[in-house]
Amino acid sequence: MTAMTDVAFLLLTFFMLTSNFIQNEPVMVTIPSSISQLKIPETNILTILIDETGKIFIGMDGEQKRMEWLKKVGADYNMSFTPQESKAFSLVNSFGVPIGQMADFLALTSKEREMKENLLGIPADSTNNQFKDWVREARIVNPQIRIAIKADESTPYPAIKNVMNTLRDIDENRYDLITAFKKKPKITES
Repeated sequence: MTAMTDVAFLLLTFFMLTSNFIQNEPVMVTIPSSISQLKIPETNILTILIDETGKIFIGMDGEQKRMEWLKKVGADYNMSFTPQESKAFSLVNSFGVPIGQMADFLALTSKEREMKENLLGIPADSTNNQFKDWVREARIVNPQIRIAIKADESTPYPAIKNVMNTLRDIDENRYDLITAFKKKPKITES
């Protein structure tokens, strides 16, 4: 019995140390399925989430990189953030608020940040395209970053097209679309 307990704890420890935990995302996105088998890397990734209403959320890995990212985007809008706000931002995996409301967003607790009324989305329209600035500065902070778009299966096409057009405007022509895996259909000969 002691040997079985030791093995059980060794296995438990092994799985805990080698597993990757799912990052908390601001919105639940039901992704469409495809037969593509290309695996997205786990590091150096900029994830763009688009919910079913077309709101845009964005996230990047690496706490230090996120702090530098906030500083650069803040400089674009003549804003500065306190060390406490920068630290809070470095702990946020993804976010979706206009830069003008970022300080208020960072002052909230993690539970409050997840509430529907605080999930506003990053502006990406023709008159106020903050999304473009976030992506451009992310590329400067991490030149090896890879862009991945994760949209809900019921997201209207114009919202996704707007994101793709914005990426094209800043010469970001390579990105991945995150989908759920579906088996390739078998072709039967008649």
